[in-house]
Amino acid sequence: MPELPEVETVRRGLTELVQNSKITKVDVLYPKMINLDPDDFKKGVENTTLEEIGRRGKYLFLRLSNGLTIVSHLRMEGNYDVVAEGDALSKHTHIVFHLSDGRMLRYNDTRKFGRMNLVDRKDELSVAGLKTIGPEPTEDGLKLDYMVKIFAKSKKEIKPFLLDQSKIAGLGNIYVDEVLWMSKIHPTQPANTLAESELKELRKNIILEIKKAIAGHGTTVHSYSNAYGEAGSFQNHLNVYGRKGEPCLRCGTPIEKIKLAQRGTHFCPHCQVLREG
Repeated sequence: MPELPEVETVRRGLTELVQNSKITKVDVLYPKMINLDPDDFKKGVENTTLEEIGRRGKYLFLRLSNGLTIVSHLRMEGNYDVVAEGDALSKHTHIVFHLSDGRMLRYNDTRKFGRMNLVDRKDELSVAGLKTIGPEPTEDGLKLDYMVKIFAKSKKEIKPFLLDQSKIAGLGNIYVDEVLWMSKIHPTQPANTLAESELKELRKNIILEIKKAIAGHGTTVHSYSNAYGEAGSFQNHLNVYGRKGEPCLRCGTPIEKIKLAQRGTHFCPHCQVLREG
């Protein structure tokens, strides 16, 4: 699933490629992907200008000149690309925005899990999943005082706790494994057993890892690509995710993989020791 760095990379690419473009026509090839009747969706989008592309957590906001916003969630394997008008559509292309300059903005999704909600701009954060979303993992957004407060209230294991978007926005399976390894925290350590010093280190590593991953244009593990159709490169800098059986880059102990919260979870059994609360 595209996580925050991948979605931010898509946002930046779309901003460069299609911001201020006029949408003349929309093809809805898979109606289940949108929240409205296709005719109503088209009526709200056609003959508008794509004024701005925003982001919150893993959600994209395609803000239109008529005051409406397309709230887009890529889910597992969704992606956008921009091609010339008339280019053959892929069998995985489900929404096509025809632009006035002879290009098409296409939404492609192998598994058809992605969703688009057309809403008033003032209602962007009322879309399911955004109503309770946590702070962004940035210096300004993620405060230590906040982390101390929310971690103290939960006995949940730290890995699923961090995957909960209502706690911190944008973290997914890959980056949670990475930041826990960086912070030397076992993925099953209960959240409320972490000392403030550990939370301070975890916060630092979350912010650093997300910033580095954005700079690397995200991580390509399955089918992720940016708006230019390019794969990310940050998978070349992963310390623990996907390295089962390989030596830990810190101590040399073979990396282990377990299933936690229905997710494959990678950790070093020597560096990340589960301890009593």
